[in-house]
Amino acid sequence: MNSVFNGKAHKITPFNKVWVSSCPADDGLSIGAGLYLYNNILKKKKRYELKHNFFGPDYNSSKIKEDLIKYKVKFKYEKNISQAVSRELANGKLVGWFQGSMEFGQRALGNRSILADPRNKNSKTKVNQAVKYRENFRPFAPAIIDKYAHQYFELGKNEKIPFMEKVVKVKKGKINIIPAVVHKDFSARVQTVDNVTNKVFYNLINEFYKETGVPVLLNTSFNLNGEPIVCSPTDAIRTFYSCGLDILVMDNFIVYK
Repeated sequence: MNSVFNGKAHKITPFNKVWVSSCPADDGLSIGAGLYLYNNILKKKKRYELKHNFFGPDYNSSKIKEDLIKYKVKFKYEKNISQAVSRELANGKLVGWFQGSMEFGQRALGNRSILADPRNKNSKTKVNQAVKYRENFRPFAPAIIDKYAHQYFELGKNEKIPFMEKVVKVKKGKINIIPAVVHKDFSARVQTVDNVTNKVFYNLINEFYKETGVPVLLNTSFNLNGEPIVCSPTDAIRTFYSCGLDILVMDNFIVYK
């Protein structure tokens, strides 16, 4: 979980590639044991590489709609959800983003996330004051389309950080473009997003890129300070109405305050 060290590991060790799990704690032992059995004991011809951590509960559209109706929440169905939400983000709205299967591990990686515009230096303060209520010095993470990561951060062209597990330096020319996700030492805990492991989140960032020219979103976990990350639609609705988020998006349903 020491993302600062993880980001330096390949520079201060003999290893050219450093892979860190999304759940490098006791909870990850289950997945680690399964991977070890499959790859090292059963010795399958094709090794299995852990590329995502979306192993948690999933809620389909019918269940989400059922809960919205049960709680008498007014909602709108949006066919092109990525385009609609990217515009709201570009206009400074804070969005609770609830999609697909929940993440397994300590990081919200685009399925149970709070999202904001990284271009606005006040986005960090807005998220803190409206939702997270945590120490002001703690930075929020940039989620970036993988193929652009090396343009914004000091990374190799094909280097990926899928689990938000490494802190790296932001390139000088990009610091003022995404100030809301840059720490005081000009570093950031990066998450690279590809269109295979999380196509929905990728599409949203890509639409934001079309809208603004910046392929990055501020991404933090969808929860209040001191509470676990939201799991179910009920959790998301309760949290949404307990804080200063502007918009809640679940599947293709949008809820406005």
